[in-house]
Amino acid sequence: MTARGACLAVLLTVSALQLASAAGEASPPASVAHKRASFGQQQVSSEVSGLAAWILHSADNQGMPFMIVDKVNAQVLVLDKDGQLKGVAPALLGLAPGDDSTPGIGERKLSNILAHERTTPAGRFVASLDRNLHGVEILWIDYATSISLHKVVKGTPREQRAQRLSSATAADNRISYGCINVPVSFFDKVVSPAFTGTNGIVYILPETRTAREIFGSYDVDEAAQALAPATPAPAPAAASRGQRAVQ
Repeated sequence: MTARGACLAVLLTVSALQLASAAGEASPPASVAHKRASFGQQQVSSEVSGLAAWILHSADNQGMPFMIVDKVNAQVLVLDKDGQLKGVAPALLGLAPGDDSTPGIGERKLSNILAHERTTPAGRFVASLDRNLHGVEILWIDYATSISLHKVVKGTPREQRAQRLSSATAADNRISYGCINVPVSFFDKVVSPAFTGTNGIVYILPETRTAREIFGSYDVDEAAQALAPATPAPAPAAASRGQRAVQ
């Protein structure tokens, strides 16, 4: 069985629209309103909030719902097209840290995939819902590297995937071959409704590089300050005769 089969149990083909965008330094638009994502009472990392702000400010999500995968904190956040949080859940990720996939890994047998190659790659991906041959719904993230998001699978008894998901720490959430496992209820109640009838963008945050390197993002506050018109300095007040004498 290949890594692709392990992730999705023999998946159907997927839309060709799922292409990773080329990373590059993006220039902040001069006319886009300063929008902010709304996370409500949910605490998120500065990396998540900063990326979400850039996504909305630059309209990088192109009017589609989007998802942010925070690998460091093993967390998945789903937002609608306007940046309103729809749900958040813990996630199981690739066993090995790293932001790249080994070339051709999707076609290799599981027995030939080494532990250090089992990564969840960082990047921007156009994602859509699909079903495997058993009729189970999944979210294809990157077909070329066999990365998908799906309901947590049972796995082997020693993997204890359900227990890892429910633990209070993210330290034990690295176990998969690269696919992203989420709780069943989160997939059914949040992921599926958000991506039904539409593609969406999945942003997987890096853990060995910066978001700017991966996405070409920028700091929204800095961009707003740079675009703001300069405030003229006030004219100096006239000095008194006594002040002139000591200048």
